[in-house]
Amino acid sequence: MVVIGGSAGAIEALGVILPKLPASFRLPVIVVVHLPTNSTSLLVDAFGHCCAAAVCEIESNAPLVAGKIFFAPPDYHVLIELDRSLSLSLEQAVRWSRPSIDVLFHSAADALGAKAIGVLLTGANDDGAGGLRATKDAGGV
Repeated sequence: MVVIGGSAGAIEALGVILPKLPASFRLPVIVVVHLPTNSTSLLVDAFGHCCAAAVCEIESNAPLVAGKIFFAPPDYHVLIELDRSLSLSLEQAVRWSRPSIDVLFHSAADALGAKAIGVLLTGANDDGAGGLRATKDAGGV
């Protein structure tokens, strides 16, 4: 599974990366982008038309589907559960962010270990650095 995180500046990088994933790409991709908490995310609409993979916004208890791109909704942390489903949390912001990249990456490390691939894009603070280290320490890339 691939977990990707970044600040709002990561949208440009995602616009380069995600459309290049072929329809045959068989890993689920979970994306967390720091967005204003009081806004509606347009990421599914923006990427839905340019990606070969299906694109959706995460809903709690959603099963992970191979080859699908999942975007975090604004103002919710995303966690990967041991049963390989996704859950949403309204726990306190981490590094001034909800969703937090660290929360996603730490849960990927815990649930997936060596099967996790973490990608950290742009950021205005260190959100994601600790989670990326946890992913590597758990055997992931």
